[in-house]
Amino acid sequence: MDGEELTEQETQLYDRQIRVWGADAQRRLSKAHVLVCGIKGTVAEFCKNIVLAGISSLTLVDNRLVTEEALSANFLIPPDEGVFGGETVAELCCDSLKDFNPMVRVSALKGEPSSIDEEFLKTFDVIVVSCCSLAEKVKSVNEKCRKLHKRVSFYTVDCRDSCGEIFVDLQDYKYAKKKLEDTVECQLSYPSFEEAISVPWKAHPRKVSKLFYALRVIERFEEAEGRNPGETSISDLPGVLKLKKELCDSQSLNEAHIPDVLLERLVANSKEFPPVCAIIGGILGQEVIKGISGKGDPLKNFFYFDALDGKGIIEDISSEP
Repeated sequence: MDGEELTEQETQLYDRQIRVWGADAQRRLSKAHVLVCGIKGTVAEFCKNIVLAGISSLTLVDNRLVTEEALSANFLIPPDEGVFGGETVAELCCDSLKDFNPMVRVSALKGEPSSIDEEFLKTFDVIVVSCCSLAEKVKSVNEKCRKLHKRVSFYTVDCRDSCGEIFVDLQDYKYAKKKLEDTVECQLSYPSFEEAISVPWKAHPRKVSKLFYALRVIERFEEAEGRNPGETSISDLPGVLKLKKELCDSQSLNEAHIPDVLLERLVANSKEFPPVCAIIGGILGQEVIKGISGKGDPLKNFFYFDALDGKGIIEDISSEP
């Protein structure tokens, strides 16, 4: 993302944040191209943050039509139902985001993550995926990103009830951070999403967040039942609990690590909780900015938040010890 310097207009517009992270970081942001697949409340918060930060372009992909659920958490969709006119979620969000920062090119693209090819993906620096099945995350996007000759940062985000998860794959990533009075160069190696969730549970070095396990159970349940992400209800709880037992037995994990009450919350209340959307969307925006600018310690590689205890937990689930 090396290129020309910031224009005078950019320097004036982004003066405050340049004072925070420097002109070089802002220059990198101003050349960055971001693709987002799936736009619910959490991703709407992220898009707002990254557009205000001053990236070069944002491309939105979400073919869903507006529903009552979408209106409950996605502030980018106008509340007046009369204005929809058959437009997709991506098209409506695109119109709203353009008002936040006219210097950022925002566009909506019709299509599905499964139809995106490598030639198209290589035109981006960052890809954020939400509302997608396990197969779409792994096969349609993350694997293709890793086959490219350039490094493309990959993120997934999921928010259910008052809980949230972020996954980060920066591949082989170099960055700078301050240590006392000096700036030191650091490097991290990230696993893909499939590699991370394939690490045997019994091989985890310590007690991992209960949300990691609970979301893997629900992910597997939705995949087995042919459901779209979030298409669960309380009537599915017996099937989810049965699958939990099977997975815990096969992974040699004590069932107490995945409380039934947590699974019940996530299954029965799969809609997003707007205040948590703001928290998770803000953290995701911060991580993407760090990833683009190359400044500061990036998250590696899972982040979890539960509003019930107010804790944010980082889990590094990379490989077998």
